[in-house]
Formats: sequence, structure tokens, C-alpha cells
Amino acid sequence: MYDYLIVGSGLFGSVFAYEAKKRGKRCLIIDKRDHTGGNIYNESVEGINVHKYGAHIFHTNDKRIWDYVNSFVEFNRYTNTPVADYKGEFYNLPFNMNTFYQLWKVKTPAEAKAVIADQIKDLNITDPQNLEEQALSLVGTDIYEKLIKGYTEKQWGREAKDLPAFIIKRLPVRFTFDNNYFNDTYQGIPNGGYNKLTEGLLEGTEVRLNENYFDNKEYYNSLAPQIVFTGKIDQYYDYQFGKLQYRSLRFEQQTLDMDNYQGSALVNYTEREIPFTRIIEHKHFEFGTQPKTVITHEFPAEWDEGKEPFYPINDQLNNDTYKKYKALADQESNVIFGGRLAEYRYYDMHQIIGSALKKVETHFG
Repeated sequence: MYDYLIVGSGLFGSVFAYEAKKRGKRCLIIDKRDHTGGNIYNESVEGINVHKYGAHIFHTNDKRIWDYVNSFVEFNRYTNTPVADYKGEFYNLPFNMNTFYQLWKVKTPAEAKAVIADQIKDLNITDPQNLEEQALSLVGTDIYEKLIKGYTEKQWGREAKDLPAFIIKRLPVRFTFDNNYFNDTYQGIPNGGYNKLTEGLLEGTEVRLNENYFDNKEYYNSLAPQIVFTGKIDQYYDYQFGKLQYRSLRFEQQTLDMDNYQGSALVNYTEREIPFTRIIEHKHFEFGTQPKTVITHEFPAEWDEGKEPFYPINDQLNNDTYKKYKALADQESNVIFGGRLAEYRYYDMHQIIGSALKKVETHFG
């Protein structure tokens, strides 16, 4: 009946389905959730497109991918300019001249660089061995203590000195008055929400919701000669080398009877004692003027079965385990593994689309 069974209707599965359909192939998508779109799904509340699984801001330098997503839905001009709250004081992110002025009242790049240099000169960090040393060597003690340490330890559930340095290697530090979090040429949010993007990709493809591949793997495998699998690769192989580890998230959502709660889509709470990492006010992603507003407190959480796996923990132990699963996957002739869970790596949205298009081109030639 079908040429491809696609397990999961997130971005990877949806892009693959669209491209396969263009090539005359018939796909069936199954998803264990009650909606399509994976983690980019939007839920409409009070006329506001709520990012149900946390903030998703599209950004890329790749014009081909930007044009690709805009062919399904026009993206707006939203620019990510988050604010950090540390003990009631506000600081601009990413770290830039506005942040340095707020911290030290310095007004020139030379003055800011001098403060940082003075803070790190006695630390004697030449080869950072962990995240704490890496961050200190880049931005000094003030920024580390106020804006990095608590937030990072909450996010990962571990002390900063027990986390690998590579997590923070590309810490954005700018000596300009520029609050744009991303350096990418293209950035925005779909007008009308991300559902318009995934609905466009899936138009004309059969989708079955509330169907879990692992409830009846043999049956689903019989439906098509080729499988595109976007779930957890360790689960696909029955955890034979052990379970890969993740960090999870928990969301507490509120509808408030006011038109504007915090004046920004994202406010990060960087002190360790506050249990959530940020508050999202969803209407600001699309410059909403609705009379009410919806906010979400985002709490990091340890992952275990039954929770959503959000962030792969790409330390040595987990990467070594993944390589064993990858070796099995490479031997498969009729299964394509793709996406964040199947490839056990953190992907931004544009990277998932790029990966899916590359897999399609390799597969179909």
C-alpha cells in the first residue's frame, strides 16, 4: 500500500514525506501524539499561538532553507532579544555592550575588555577542563556568577564544574550594542504559527495519530518496504547497549487577564534558587495585540521513561553508546534514521530541515 512508513511527524518526518510525495512516492506517517508537528506544534489559546513544547525561533544563514520554509508560510521579522533576570536586576542577552554597561557602567569596548581581562588574569586558566573554567576564561567572574552559573546548573541538573567545556565553547560575546541573540542572516516566526508549516509539508500525505510504532512494530513494518524512523534509536534496538540519557522539560502554562505580562517573549531567570529557567510570553513572537496573554514557566527536569526527551547529553559515555547503535543503523538497508532522537544530537530547526533534504537527495539520487 505504501512506499514509506514514516515514524514521527516532526520536521524531519514531514520534510521527508513532502519530498517523497513530490517524487511520486506514497507515504504513511504515524505519530504517538494526538497532533502533528512534533515539538514545534502550536496550540491556539485566546487567539495566541502557544509554543507547546518551549520557544521555537527559526534562524538560519542558508537562503535555500529560508526560501524553502517561506514557500509554505511567510515568516515574520521577529528578532530574539531575551532578557536575563538576576535577583530582580535586568540584563540584556547575549552578552554585549548593553550588558557590560548594566554591570559595570562601561561605555566603550576597550573599557569592557579591560574589566574582563582584569577578572581573569589571576585565574590561570590556560586549558579549560570543564564548563566553569571555559566560561570564566571567556567572560570573567561577574558574568559567570550572575548570568551563567545558576542558569546552566539548573538546565543540566549538574554543577558547572562537572559539565564538559564544549557545551559553552561558542558563548556569544559581543563588543557592540546589539541585543540580537542570533548572528544568522534570516530569522523569524511563521505568521499564524508553526502548524502552517507542518500542515503545508504534510498536505496530501496520510497521517495516523495516537499510534505508537512500538505497540505493534511487526505490523507497522509490514505496511511499507522502506521505513523512516525519527524516534529514539536506542528504543528501536530494544536498548541492547543500554539507554541513552537526556534532559527533559516541564511546562506550567497560565492564561492571564492582561494584555502584556513582561514585555518580551523570553525572560531568563539565572539565579540557582529560582526553579524555572525562563518565562515565555507567547504573543510577542507574533506581535500580538490580544486582550489576554499566555505565559509558560519552563522547568528543566531529569529524564526518565514517560517524559519527553528534549536534550541529548552528549558526554563521552553517551556518545560511545550511541556509536554502537549507529553501527547497527548503518547496516540497515531499508531503514532511514533521522532527526534529533534518531541521530542523538541537538538540532536547530534549520539543521533538521537541512539534514532531511540531504538524506532525501542521497536516498533518491
